[in-house]
Amino acid sequence: MPKVGMQPIRRSQLIQATLEAVDQVGLGDASIAYIARIAGVSNGIISHYFQDKNGLLEATMRHLMSDLSTGVRQRRAGLRDDGPRAHLRAIVEGNFDDSQVSGPAMKTWLAFWAASMHQPSLRRLQRINDHRLYSNLCCELRRALPLEQARSAARGLAALIDGLWLRGALSGDGFNTEQALQIAYDYLDQQLAKAQA
Repeated sequence: MPKVGMQPIRRSQLIQATLEAVDQVGLGDASIAYIARIAGVSNGIISHYFQDKNGLLEATMRHLMSDLSTGVRQRRAGLRDDGPRAHLRAIVEGNFDDSQVSGPAMKTWLAFWAASMHQPSLRRLQRINDHRLYSNLCCELRRALPLEQARSAARGLAALIDGLWLRGALSGDGFNTEQALQIAYDYLDQQLAKAQA
């Protein structure tokens, strides 16, 4: 029988092992046995906590999405300027947080996106993540732009964030956060300038 209080510790340990395994060998070769070996546990422990590899991937993605939300929320909470531009920049920065652009996180996100096209539970998570980004951007842009312009700018900025992230992930080099931020900021400034036009 597991010790009281072990579940959150064990779940976190297995999620970290999953990130490490996907970083080392990719999702296809990150078997339950491989992940268990990295975590230093038996295969049965993974089945006990997550049922199967898909359950473990879903939990790992929930962990990464939680880190993303935390990164954005902390940046927004620390703002001295309450204007939409400052909040939008904080959202952009949170999407390029170290927790999202490290090698293990990037490889796991890529594997998740591919798997989400075939697995309904992962597809649902992807839709939640997409909607959250669009909704947050649109809400802030709406403070500066008419509704249709705000929606269009939010779609554009969300696509730009995803595209910059994807290009960085596939480049094979370290992610150039400063460059990605500058490109996103330039687009944001162009969209906000429409409010003055």
